[in-house]
Amino acid sequence: MKFSEKQRVVLNWWRRDSPHFHKEAIVCDGAVRSGKTLCMGLSFFLWACTEFRGQRFGVCGKTISSLRRNVLTELLPKLRAIGFTVTEKRTENLVRVSFRGRTNDFYVFGGRDESSSALIQGITFAGILLDEVALMPRSFVEQACARCSVTGSRLWFNCNPEGPHHWFYNTWILGAEKRECLYLHFTMEDNPSLSKQIRERYARLYSGVFYRRFVLGQWVAAEGRVYDFFDASKAPPVPSGEFSQWYISCDYGTVNPASFGLWGLQDGIWYRVSEFYFDSKREMRQMTDAEYADALARLAGSRPISAVIVDPSAASFIALLKKRGWTVKKADNDVLSGIRRTSDLLKSGRLVICDTCTDCLRETEEYIWDVKAGHDAVKKEHDHAMDDMRYFAATVLRGQEAPVAARSVCRRV
Repeated sequence: MKFSEKQRVVLNWWRRDSPHFHKEAIVCDGAVRSGKTLCMGLSFFLWACTEFRGQRFGVCGKTISSLRRNVLTELLPKLRAIGFTVTEKRTENLVRVSFRGRTNDFYVFGGRDESSSALIQGITFAGILLDEVALMPRSFVEQACARCSVTGSRLWFNCNPEGPHHWFYNTWILGAEKRECLYLHFTMEDNPSLSKQIRERYARLYSGVFYRRFVLGQWVAAEGRVYDFFDASKAPPVPSGEFSQWYISCDYGTVNPASFGLWGLQDGIWYRVSEFYFDSKREMRQMTDAEYADALARLAGSRPISAVIVDPSAASFIALLKKRGWTVKKADNDVLSGIRRTSDLLKSGRLVICDTCTDCLRETEEYIWDVKAGHDAVKKEHDHAMDDMRYFAATVLRGQEAPVAARSVCRRV
């Protein structure tokens, strides 16, 4: 396995002959696919099993499933290949690792929200690795750090950049020297396994704030249009031919506008072919749940709808749709990750808004970041079609590189 100069620093910083041996923590941030996660994981396990035996360590991600998918699935086979013995006990969220006669236990945690800090209380660690630390709440991170009270313990962090007001940036990166922390910034050039062609692909894929964060690795504020690369005037007509699958995504509103999008799959591309958009303030009246359900049925027509994706807070509307026989999925409502996924899909051409969807096209031009929020947030205006599009991208296409397959079909009743 070939390593770059910066990756070799990560692999060796804790060794007694390293100029960084006196540091108590390490932070690696920067671009996506820059090679920081793998080398940090290898180094963490090598350090733990060289310096300790019979100790407990923490390995943390935003969720346990994302940690296993993004870190452990790739890392553990490589540890086995270099002589580690690895035993996973998934029901206990435990990985037991032995190397050169030393055995240690590594407990897996998810730091998804403020309540997660309670999961880690009362445990003593000899070290902890926090993957994608900028996505974790501060309470969880500080609780995890406080658990490392064994003599010689060290803290390991890695992340992609967020906004310049983020607490982790201001506390650990700007304050790295004061905290005896080794700070390393990674770019894609620091990953020798990444070809020039792939680096160029990532540069094409992202734009605006996502380009500056994920490709350049900068901690910058989100400002301007959310989908600044999108040109509504170039929206294509609905393609001719058959569609193999259909979904409807819904942003439900009574006082605020309601927006429903009809999505069809053709040749691996999802097209928004039609929409329903109702603004109660503009129309000077409100619609009932029953009227909205009728509008959804008209939008579907005779098409076999695999599922209706609905704003999870619309409990009464969801209940009515289920009563009428629709298959309903509650939308993934993580705003920022949903925007990132929608942006990627629009930029790559796998998600297309047709010229028949005038309100959705209008909102793409008016959907902007809220620069006064002090953190990443969008202005809560001109966002209803944007929300239903995000629900579709985040829920139906989550983790999918190819079109999803229908599991059930609901026809209009």
